[in-house]
Amino acid sequence: MAYETIRYDVAETGVATIALDHPETRNALSDQVLDELLAAFTAARDDEAVRCVVLTSTHDKVFSSGGNLAGFAEGVPLVHKHFGTDRFPRLFQLIGALGKPSICAANGHVLAGGLGLALACDLIVAKEGATFGTPEINVGVFPFMIMALIYRNVGRKKTNELLLLGERIDAAEAERLGIVNRVVPAEGFDEAVSDWAVKLARKSPVLMRLGKDAMYRQQDLAFVDALEYLHHNLTLAFSTEDIQEGVKAFFEKREPVWQGR
Repeated sequence: MAYETIRYDVAETGVATIALDHPETRNALSDQVLDELLAAFTAARDDEAVRCVVLTSTHDKVFSSGGNLAGFAEGVPLVHKHFGTDRFPRLFQLIGALGKPSICAANGHVLAGGLGLALACDLIVAKEGATFGTPEINVGVFPFMIMALIYRNVGRKKTNELLLLGERIDAAEAERLGIVNRVVPAEGFDEAVSDWAVKLARKSPVLMRLGKDAMYRQQDLAFVDALEYLHHNLTLAFSTEDIQEGVKAFFEKREPVWQGR
């Protein structure tokens, strides 16, 4: 697929990079951007050569400014606006069920729907100077679609504060709250992201898929149901060749050679 608002690249390391590339709108999440993100993440999911996905931006100051406000006011039938916003839950679910680890490289401001997009990823590495927030309420909108992700990543009272006041927080505060995993100075940012991405890409693809699926599916299950589901996955993991290879390599003090089965 030819992309116009994003860039998609797969390196020999098995790391796929999806970069938002619509600087004139500060990477606003228009229908076209969302469609291309859906296509790119689907391509990464279906490509066996891809072992890890990095989501970032080509803009030097902004990861994403969030939803396309101009589209909110378009004179189209309400039902079509409803169908259009369905792209957000589809994208969030696609990233969660990717079967491969994902890193958001937040190299700039992460706002509104962009925060939801970042939180859909497994890990977030933030560049110093980036800010995070849900400013929708300040323009008469509300972050409906992304609050499900925020409440699952941030404490309730702090989430309430972000949603209701619409104020930004800096990267250090985002790390303190658990929104991001690491904050890295600009000069070491790309190296830090690459280090994690390559490490993730070197893991067993079949165990990573089983583990990622379990992480995504168990999060909203009742405790007893989650344990039953995870017990099933553990037994399934015992049937793989990679778990046998991993244990053997450990005792032989060598790097494992994954077969992906």
